[in-house]
Amino acid sequence: MTEFSPESLASIGPKEFAQLVKSTPDSKIAEVMQSPSRTTILDEVFNRMPTLFRADKAGDTRTVIHWNLTDKPGGGADTYETVIEDGTCTVNKEPVREPKLALSLSSVDFLKVVSGDGNPMMMFMTGKVKAKGDLGLAANIAKLFDIPKA
Repeated sequence: MTEFSPESLASIGPKEFAQLVKSTPDSKIAEVMQSPSRTTILDEVFNRMPTLFRADKAGDTRTVIHWNLTDKPGGGADTYETVIEDGTCTVNKEPVREPKLALSLSSVDFLKVVSGDGNPMMMFMTGKVKAKGDLGLAANIAKLFDIPKA
């Protein structure tokens, strides 16, 4: 199996990424996400979001989502912005618009959600994911993306 690293992530597809997250212990993912590789990995994942966006499922959805990844080394959070409008999805590394939904979660839990290895509703119920704003949107985000299954 491939090592969990920015180099491996850049060279594999969504399904292989899902398998990599599923097969890597949380402790190893957490270790990597506390290293200088964190930004590279997050940028790679967020840069892929528009390619996995399902415009056919979005319909006339117009929304802004802020992803607050809370376990940033040294404190604080990394925040990315997903904008869905006019049948497209764009991502901003720096938020520029007011969100309809803000999600806060650890980077490990985020990678589990986007790889299909974590149940976002269960994570919300157990407090691993915090949502502020449009909770209906929160419940339906997964339907807007082609999330791979490991």
